Amino acid sequence: MTASVALRRALISVSDKTGLTEFATALAARGVQILSTGGSAKALREAGLQVTDVAEITGFPEMMDGRVKTLHPAVHGGLLALRDNPDHVAAMEQHGIGGIDLLVVNLYPFEETVAKGADYDTCIENIDIGGPAMIRAAAKNHGFVTVVVDVQDYDAVLAELDAHDGATTLPFRQRQAQIAYARTAAYDAAVSTWMAGAIGEATPRRRAFAGTLAQGLRYGENPHQQAAFYVAGETRPGVASARQWQGKELSYNNINDTDAAFELVAEFDAAHGPACAIIKHANPCGVAQGASALEAYKRAFDCDRTSAFGGIIALNRPLDGATAEEIVKIFTEVVIAPDADEDAKRIFAAKKNLRLLTTGGLPDPRAEGLTFRQVAGGFLAQGRDNGHVARADLRIVTERQPSEDELADLMFAWTVAKHVKSNAIVYAKDLATVGIGAGQMSRVDSTRIGRRKSEDMAQAMGLDQPLTVGSAVASDAFFPFADGIEALAEAGARAVIQPGGSMRDDEVIAAANRLGLAMVLTGQRHFRH
Repeated sequence: MTASVALRRALISVSDKTGLTEFATALAARGVQILSTGGSAKALREAGLQVTDVAEITGFPEMMDGRVKTLHPAVHGGLLALRDNPDHVAAMEQHGIGGIDLLVVNLYPFEETVAKGADYDTCIENIDIGGPAMIRAAAKNHGFVTVVVDVQDYDAVLAELDAHDGATTLPFRQRQAQIAYARTAAYDAAVSTWMAGAIGEATPRRRAFAGTLAQGLRYGENPHQQAAFYVAGETRPGVASARQWQGKELSYNNINDTDAAFELVAEFDAAHGPACAIIKHANPCGVAQGASALEAYKRAFDCDRTSAFGGIIALNRPLDGATAEEIVKIFTEVVIAPDADEDAKRIFAAKKNLRLLTTGGLPDPRAEGLTFRQVAGGFLAQGRDNGHVARADLRIVTERQPSEDELADLMFAWTVAKHVKSNAIVYAKDLATVGIGAGQMSRVDSTRIGRRKSEDMAQAMGLDQPLTVGSAVASDAFFPFADGIEALAEAGARAVIQPGGSMRDDEVIAAANRLGLAMVLTGQRHFRH
């Protein structure tokens, strides 16, 4: 491989023409001959640049609606030839193939086409063929060829040429080759993932994933772990697409917890009223609905004021000044909402470490999608938990029927439980959580932890009794034994919602009847690990 390669001839064929004329003009000013195709050549000529059409060097016109234009030995020979191999040089001379020192290609906008909801045939037409072939050829031959696939690298190329007398160095070409291979891999991943969905292939033989670096992180979950944040290009509103108005960069844990908070609060349709979720370590420590965002926040905060300190707050409606005034009374890491008014931004501006994110909308909790988890030697892939239970789906199995208010609280608690680490127990009253037990190895332990937290809050608030008295409770999975129901009754609960399906369902239902609890079954489980 050659350490330094003078750049004399470039082939430019781009879909995204951002910065194209400026970059090509700078190349031409450095004496670089420019080859181009189709729309790129047209744009460059309109800018007054001298351009040689690829058709002139291949001897073939572009054909088949542009499907065939660069797939030719005159192009690929110029990209792949080893300039220090006498046989390659002789073949170039014999067949009149000129070397190409710089390839500038960005691909047909396949990802953008899919994101717009285009039909099958339109998506197919936006699969680039010649571009990836040229990119891979140039990247393979990075000993002699510089490849550029991202607009943001234009300035880096010019800086490299200026620093090395119009040449590129091997380390620079190696870096560009790695970027190029990652781009074609991401492109193929997007195509294969889309096609699997388009043809209904739920478990394709191979799964490919890709992301684009959004942010380098100081560290991961712990300071000794390296980390970075990559975005996959999904249009789902959330932390990846949000605008950050203020505060220092988000950390690994901030991003993870903010995503959990916003996905939870999105379960509550903004058209049905304000809702607030407060998250700590990916688990909710308080969730509530209210007549206003301020009321929803206060009620969520009152579930567990201790854990809320340093937490993440998510709202399903725009943040207003009154709510912001209340939030800044304690330390909060991140607030995320669809929008925020000027009063809220002004109030938060005085808190330099508080991050404010706005998303422009809420994610659809019922939308399909995939989630992934790495295991040694592979990974698990599954559909997003978009399960939903309506009132009509509930089956009342106890002698006592739940009241309308209890049914509302049961549905609220069930919605929250979906976002609590298993084993999950959620106590709710008047559309607010009043006790949450999460992540325990035993369901009865989660039941007792939720009760204990409610007792602690009652003492802190000067209440005569914990708010679990008279509450409705959701369990993310069935109760394996009657002891869980007995623990709920001891906490003062009056109604419970759970999937059912235990071998001891009859014993559990009998315990509910004996203790005077109403019980409804959903037939659906919401484990979250």
